[in-house]
Amino acid sequence: MQMISKSCSMASIPCSRVRNGLCVWPGARQLCLRKGLLYGLMHLLSLPFKTLRGASKTLRVAEFCSVSNMSSSLQIELVPCLRDNYAYLLHDVDTGTVGVVDPTEAVPIIDALSRKNRNLTYILNTHHHHDHTGGNEELKARYGAKVIGPGIDRERIPGIDIVLNDGDKWMFAGHEVVVMETPGHTRGHISFYFPGSGAIFTGDTLFSLSCGKLFEGTPEQMHSSLGKITSLPDDTNIYCGHEYTLSNSKFALSIEPNNEALQSYAAHVAHLRSKNLPTIPTTLKVEKACNPFLRTSSAEIRQSLNIPVTANDAEVLGVIRQAKDNF
Repeated sequence: MQMISKSCSMASIPCSRVRNGLCVWPGARQLCLRKGLLYGLMHLLSLPFKTLRGASKTLRVAEFCSVSNMSSSLQIELVPCLRDNYAYLLHDVDTGTVGVVDPTEAVPIIDALSRKNRNLTYILNTHHHHDHTGGNEELKARYGAKVIGPGIDRERIPGIDIVLNDGDKWMFAGHEVVVMETPGHTRGHISFYFPGSGAIFTGDTLFSLSCGKLFEGTPEQMHSSLGKITSLPDDTNIYCGHEYTLSNSKFALSIEPNNEALQSYAAHVAHLRSKNLPTIPTTLKVEKACNPFLRTSSAEIRQSLNIPVTANDAEVLGVIRQAKDNF
């Protein structure tokens, strides 16, 4: 799948932050590189600012943050829901196809679609929890969208039409989607990997600086699931289900205080949240360097939690998860 470089024109427009190659101008306009233009030519898309209904009273994100992915035609837009959830709108520029990943509730999604006069074709669910599927039925009834979810959990996904299993390859418009079974948080959890766009939607399996609670799975399952994700390229963008990064950073620092990469990232996270900006997407490279659940071999973490050197990585993950639950 053809990719283009992630770039923004910063010569004449001040960029409030540059992260993962993306520029975001809160509450103003966004400059996106569009497919089919001549080399070096930029096209300004005027996006009228409109605060997402419900966002200011939940996540307290003062501005609606639009994130454009690196793909030549796939755009990814973050939509805050409830107190700390993120849903994601997927828009294929070439065909106009629109999907949403894990719609917590319908109203913020409807508002985001209405702002740009778009329809909804697909609803993608990573797992059955209500804070990831709560908008399914209303959105399906309103737009006629097809609901896609894990085959193992088909009985628990509201309105499901299409079931996908580990290793399945599905097409979103012209974009290949690889389905990865990632249980641990729930028994039927899946993640959606877009290799051509360098993006993965991990639901509640992998967060920035943490992993999901083990409600239905085991440390061994979670360790295996995280291993699948960490096998992807380091520049993969991680789109997870919640804005937990600030609190996660405090726990991570408590068990690995001498990790300089973590210290730097934690400061960056604190700065973003002080300005009510999202910390997502993160990258796999950052998570490998900083996320304690991906650093089970760290001598400092093992020493901090009094874990024997003979413990295997899954056992260490279980101890870290218990410590995080009690933090």
